[in-house]
Amino acid sequence: MTSQDRKQSQRDAYRAADPADGPLTTDQGVAVGHTDDSLTAGERGPTLLEDFHFREKITRFDHERIPERVVHARGAGAYGFFEPYASCAEFTRAAFLQDPSVRTPVFVRFSTVQGPRGSADTVRDVRGFATKFYTAEGNYDLVGNNFPVFFIQDGIKFPDFVHALKPEPHNEIPTGASAHDTLWDFVSLQPETLHAIMWLMSDRAIPRSYRMMQGFGVHTFRFVDATGRGTFVKFHWKPKLGAHSLVWDEAQECQGRDPDFNRRDLWQAIENGEFPEWELGVQLVAEEDEFAFPYDLLDATKIIPEEQVPVRPIGRMVLDRNPDNFFAETEQVAFHTANLVPGIDFTNDPLLQARNFSYLDTQLMRLGGPNFAQIPVNQPVAPVRSNQRDGFHQHAIHTGTSYTPNSLGGGCPALAGAEQGAFTHLTERVEGAKIRRRSPGFTDHHSQAALFWHSMADWERRHIVDAFRFELGKVAARQVRRRTVAELAHVDHALAAAVAEGIGVPVPERDPAAVERKASSPALSLESLRGDGSIRTRQVAVLVGEGVDAAQLDAVRVELEEQGAVVEALAATDGKVTAADGNQYTVDRALPTVASVLYDAVLIPGGPARPAPWPDAAYLRFLRDAYRHGKPIGALGSGVGALSRLDLRGLRIASEPGRPVSDHGVVTDTSTGPDAREFTRALAGAMAAHRHWSRPPLQR
Repeated sequence: MTSQDRKQSQRDAYRAADPADGPLTTDQGVAVGHTDDSLTAGERGPTLLEDFHFREKITRFDHERIPERVVHARGAGAYGFFEPYASCAEFTRAAFLQDPSVRTPVFVRFSTVQGPRGSADTVRDVRGFATKFYTAEGNYDLVGNNFPVFFIQDGIKFPDFVHALKPEPHNEIPTGASAHDTLWDFVSLQPETLHAIMWLMSDRAIPRSYRMMQGFGVHTFRFVDATGRGTFVKFHWKPKLGAHSLVWDEAQECQGRDPDFNRRDLWQAIENGEFPEWELGVQLVAEEDEFAFPYDLLDATKIIPEEQVPVRPIGRMVLDRNPDNFFAETEQVAFHTANLVPGIDFTNDPLLQARNFSYLDTQLMRLGGPNFAQIPVNQPVAPVRSNQRDGFHQHAIHTGTSYTPNSLGGGCPALAGAEQGAFTHLTERVEGAKIRRRSPGFTDHHSQAALFWHSMADWERRHIVDAFRFELGKVAARQVRRRTVAELAHVDHALAAAVAEGIGVPVPERDPAAVERKASSPALSLESLRGDGSIRTRQVAVLVGEGVDAAQLDAVRVELEEQGAVVEALAATDGKVTAADGNQYTVDRALPTVASVLYDAVLIPGGPARPAPWPDAAYLRFLRDAYRHGKPIGALGSGVGALSRLDLRGLRIASEPGRPVSDHGVVTDTSTGPDAREFTRALAGAMAAHRHWSRPPLQR
């Protein structure tokens, strides 16, 4: 039996019986013939203690919730596989990174940080990106985020940071948000948070989709080869579809229109066979170059710019299966930074060292004891032979001895040798006084925050300023606003001045050192992360009404869907509309149930000279929102005339049939026939760019 077969056998053993195979039973397997009334002494008498079915049913209900994660409570997950491009033996002995023909099963959980399980997906927050590799040598967990840096340098401050970030204790407000006094009070007093705060204020904190989100290991780890030689490594996940984000206005509306926006997107893509894919890349630094940087590699608030150490692609991951049960799998999955396999090792990063303690401690609390690795989603495919016994929720039936060394059990399980893949920690000399003090390489808190700022495109900078204004505008304590802006002046004076103007505090003095911090890393900008140029899974809204040119619309729809786009027809009401040819055209959704923020592009098809729905304010709002959010807009035939309601001065609009015009993502063509290939090609090109931030603003 292969390891994968064993894994499937274990899953089958734990899978609940098919409800259709027999009658309802108690947890002990006793058939139940009545479950609507408790056992009582007479029709109106008290419930009897001997009603074991009632007691079991209500007790199980009372205890069916486990404690949610302190952070990362709101999550979504999926199964898939990882395969390396080639052997990585030159820098690691990890078995799952050696053979391109071997696919390693994975489970990935994406999550927000601050909010509880019931919070919305599209809040401004860091996103968790945790991957469990079920390797032949045991489980390996790469527990990261969609930011490459963290807010603090030492794990001893993690409770302080999270307490400041969480809802304020006196009123439990706000939920799933960072715009409040305690978080910014902490930030303004802890300059080491500034680099991660710049990421938090950028569009990276509101991803369009988990499928369009980067992931990072955050810390510097080590690869170890077969000879025991170590190499520092940083992990990067790069989405095939590119990295794309919402804008804050959209994100807020999504919270009301569809609080499950990201979770639903991931689930539906996999159900539709559009399997998300990421490339795993690594930045490698030789041990002898550990101190070749102006910062400490052990500092989790720092990155290594890709222009300095390129990211080397080593494999790809595909998610191709949704969980069968959210609680059993996505909720009970347990990640741990200390789940390593031979060939991967730690560094002395003080934040990582703290996580290595905290994660195990957390799982013991959440999952009720030490046997959580026996939960199917956490079970390794590698065989488990340990002397661990008993405890809450022990499912395994052990035989033989439970200690080492032993003779009564034939010395089994015996210790593994090097030839059997025993994990060996990298040999490293460690000495020093017992102190509470950080390395001098941890003390520069502003250079990389400035690097991020100067790497952004103009539109990204505008969004960052707007984010600071929104967040600090929610802070009641004026001294906290002033302190935060004063810290921003060490990053860039123009940034600090723009934020200060928006929140009503004095512009701080210039920091002469900030003038020198002008370095940039183009790889940090979303402009450099557009993906493979496809429009697969992009959501296109088609605004239809009575008299729509169905033949022309269907021609465009077929071509877009052949390229992988998801096209939905929206009308004022659900059901059908009468097309120009007199036939009925099916509507996918009613406009009041959706909004522009749930789509990536909008199409206005042709029809009568004055389409019936256009006086409707909801249609105009839909178009106006799509335009100001930079989304591609296409208009065909008489639909071009409908755009005049937006007063698009400054844009070129098509005037000759069959000659589409694309200007700042607005694609127009006055053609009335079913041949719209040129138009569709232009619209797909505009959609591949995702957003068009340089378009002129609406005049009214």
